[in-house]
Amino acid sequence: MVAQALKCSQRARRPEGRQREHPAPNPTGNPPTVKWVFVLLFLASAVYVHLRGRVRHRLGRQLLDHSTFMAPINVLMYAFSRVPTTPFIQEPGQHFPELEPLRQNWQAIREEARRLRELQHIKAADGYTDVGFNSFFRRGWKRFYLKWYDEAHPSAAELCPTTTALLRQIPSVKAAMFTELPPGSELRPHRDPYAGSLRLHLGLETPNDDGCFIDVDGQRYSWRDGQWTMFDETYIHSARNDTQANRIILFCDVERPLRFGWARAFNRFVARNLIAAGASPNMEGDKTGRINRLFKYFYAQRLKAKALRERNKTLYYGLKYAAVALVVAFIVWI
Repeated sequence: MVAQALKCSQRARRPEGRQREHPAPNPTGNPPTVKWVFVLLFLASAVYVHLRGRVRHRLGRQLLDHSTFMAPINVLMYAFSRVPTTPFIQEPGQHFPELEPLRQNWQAIREEARRLRELQHIKAADGYTDVGFNSFFRRGWKRFYLKWYDEAHPSAAELCPTTTALLRQIPSVKAAMFTELPPGSELRPHRDPYAGSLRLHLGLETPNDDGCFIDVDGQRYSWRDGQWTMFDETYIHSARNDTQANRIILFCDVERPLRFGWARAFNRFVARNLIAAGASPNMEGDKTGRINRLFKYFYAQRLKAKALRERNKTLYYGLKYAAVALVVAFIVWI
């Protein structure tokens, strides 16, 4: 009787024991392995972007830099690029023959830029309407948009008919503007956020002097009238004008050539739906993109954060890195 009771007891316990052997269900429904693959790919991309090139940000700055968050997309752009991924692209006309009309007509383009400068239309943004270049204005840099991932700005079509007509014939130029770097002004080291384009600079009215230069990943280039250069703006770069003469150039973002149709389609999708939202007006009647319509509200909070940093740096950085830790914890949790 006792033996039979023990056997019955063991049989009754076996199913319960087997149930405990099953792993607990994943409440999110996502396979943990897939999640960690994405996390590791993101981290690997961020490390690659940080180590790419000779010049690097401090680790603390790089952690919160936009290039970290855009790293997975940008690494795709580098991997499938049909042009060299070096800091400077030698002989832009060989890689982009469609750009030659700009260099051939540089003097006509310069005349329109000069008229804009005389009318004081090459200037900083009115208010907080240019998130992409807002920090540059404090250092003296100025701009007048010709186009931004769309048709020409209405103000540009009216005031610069020759230049906008030339640009209209070159679909690979996604954005263009006249930019001014007055004597004594500078742009501090920075990266641009997106690797889907390459940056073209065509000298219009320059000091023609080595004291006015751009530095890309430790390599310097000094602008000259009628000459151009192309570089990858996702390398860390800076600019200075240590001369007594002004510098005005034609600044263009040119679509990066990619190897496969799906990669080109993806690049254009990101440009159309994200980068285009950063459109900034020259004057009333020009389009303001969604991001710039929201920027003034974001920047109001940014000003409060700057005020806190001035009052209490320990608290400011504590809150800053606590926020980063919360984001990381959320990513791990999901």
